[in-house]
Amino acid sequence: MPTSQDMTTELDPGLLDALQHQVAVFARRAEQTRLGGTGQLRNSMDRAAYLLLNRLDQEGPMGVKALAAGMGIDSSTVTRQVAPLVDTGLVKRTSHPEDGRAVVLQLSPRGLARLEEVRSSRRELMAEVTDGWTQDERESFCTLLTRFNTALSARQSAHAGHPGAASGGTATESAPTS
Repeated sequence: MPTSQDMTTELDPGLLDALQHQVAVFARRAEQTRLGGTGQLRNSMDRAAYLLLNRLDQEGPMGVKALAAGMGIDSSTVTRQVAPLVDTGLVKRTSHPEDGRAVVLQLSPRGLARLEEVRSSRRELMAEVTDGWTQDERESFCTLLTRFNTALSARQSAHAGHPGAASGGTATESAPTS
């Protein structure tokens, strides 16, 4: 079985250097713009809030542990990130429908409206940035970026000892359906 080092030497080092450089540039540009959208909504929602709200919208109400596992982060991080969303009324805590003692997090109507505003602004940004791309190019880029994020998530999960975290975390985060 080839080692990671064997696999790396079989590939074009120049291409791998170019890839890692472009990923680094992308990360910097994404952080600079925060890929937040256009107009007044530019940079109006941080990445953590967007990903949490999007996940609750896509998968429905869930507990902190399920939310954390699905996103590949720990429960204390989710608790810390959700607190301001609850305080601002974007997320509400409700009783679990089957176990009234348990608490689940649910996207509020205000949270859904806010998420839709941000999604719309971000769609405008994506249209602007990919202006001149064909539909096939956009789809290919999305497919490859999703695949890349999934591989990064799986690698992180394997190294962190969280085998379940890779399943489902990145696909929703990378390519939300809306």
